[in-house]
Amino acid sequence: MKERKTNPPILIQACAKWFMGVLLAGAALFLPAGTLNFWKAWLLMAVLFLPMLPVGIVLWIKAPALLARRLQGVETRPEQRRIVLLSFLMFACGFVVAGLDFRYGWSRLPGWVSVAFAIVFLFSYGLYAEVLRENAYASRTIEVQAGQKLMDTGLYGQIRHPMYLASVLLFLSMPLICGSVCAFVVFLLYPPLIVRRIQHEEAVLKSELAGYEEYMRRVRFRLLPFLW
Repeated sequence: MKERKTNPPILIQACAKWFMGVLLAGAALFLPAGTLNFWKAWLLMAVLFLPMLPVGIVLWIKAPALLARRLQGVETRPEQRRIVLLSFLMFACGFVVAGLDFRYGWSRLPGWVSVAFAIVFLFSYGLYAEVLRENAYASRTIEVQAGQKLMDTGLYGQIRHPMYLASVLLFLSMPLICGSVCAFVVFLLYPPLIVRRIQHEEAVLKSELAGYEEYMRRVRFRLLPFLW
């Protein structure tokens, strides 16, 4: 009964954040572009926001606690707060640059590139959803939750941070869907931020999550199989 009472506010909060995201992303893309006649931006908006609806509904029905953690989580560690802030600024600047690139024609890519990376984006979104399905403790913040168990099967049996791999693929696909090399250069700031976040997160997990140090020895690669 208690979970049912908390579900409607979680759904309202999720819908409000989704709607606000649509407005902010649309403004960051279309205002600098100076027009709504920017089909590559519409393609990005579609692949970015439409899949969120079914994923959010499934989480609300089957895993409301996980949805709540992802909606309400706020970083408390100073270094991670800086990384989150820098990631947000990079995201906003990248969208604005993509809009300006379209307006002034700095580095437009052909349409097939946008379509190809929209497919990559959707694949990456599927990877992200699979991580959420596998790991009920997947939070937006770096923390070890009460009763948290070590995940070492499925994707976590191949690399230690499959969610971050999905996020890197998602972020690097966005500017290419918009057809902007200039915006892609801005988004290249994201992988170094994720590397730093992983390094700090693993230090926390080694000290606070039972079995994690042995898991690191068993699953050698953090983000990219055979590379790192």
